[in-house]
Amino acid sequence: MARAVANEVPRPHASEPTFDQELLLWLGDESPDVRAADSERIRDIAAELAIGFDRLAGIGRAVSIFGSARTPREHPHYRMMRAVGSALGEAGYAVITGGGGGLMEAANRGAQDVGALSVGCNIELPREQKLNEYVDIGLRFRHFFARKVMFVRYACAFVIGPGGFGTLDELFEALTLIQTATIRLFPAILVGEGEWDGLLDWLRGKVLADHRIDPDDLAGITAARSPAEVVEIVGAAHEHQEAQARRQPRRTRSPSTRH
Repeated sequence: MARAVANEVPRPHASEPTFDQELLLWLGDESPDVRAADSERIRDIAAELAIGFDRLAGIGRAVSIFGSARTPREHPHYRMMRAVGSALGEAGYAVITGGGGGLMEAANRGAQDVGALSVGCNIELPREQKLNEYVDIGLRFRHFFARKVMFVRYACAFVIGPGGFGTLDELFEALTLIQTATIRLFPAILVGEGEWDGLLDWLRGKVLADHRIDPDDLAGITAARSPAEVVEIVGAAHEHQEAQARRQPRRTRSPSTRH
């Protein structure tokens, strides 16, 4: 399958801030010119969303997979995530990742192994992160939040592998969207035997016990021991999502904005 890389924007010089660094640096004493430039940023963000929507609109059912970018190819976690990508691909799902190395590369590679569509949503970082070589559709984003929309918009489930802050951010982003009913019947599937025990014990023993969350809030988290179990969980969730969609037709246009 031919690789297509979309919205390849010029990379900033090493000494220049990324778009997100500049956007989030607010000192309170900005000049009128700097403040006026925010309207231009809105257009940039809208353009990123539009390109993402255009490039991914035809991918069909998909699963977003997250995990460490630092995991080497010889690590057991890499082999595990490659197998997960293959199993989902064989079941008819496209695989969406952050497009980087490590476990993201493994999942994309697994999808390509079986001829499934492999998508990478890369991000502009102060330390450059390149798209891995196993991506069929590659998107490069300047803004984290525009990129996150793609991970959720086109997926019916999240698969979370062992990772660091970025992986945990994606996990808790999904759990917040589930908790607020922004997304429904959307599993966050944890893979990696023993990897998540401490986190789950803390959530149950501290956060839930202190009534900071409800028991139902943990229902969106599911642990899977094998690629086959991942596919089973995703398939069940997708069936429920399709049944819900039939009961609640989707809008074909956005409602008019009221001021």
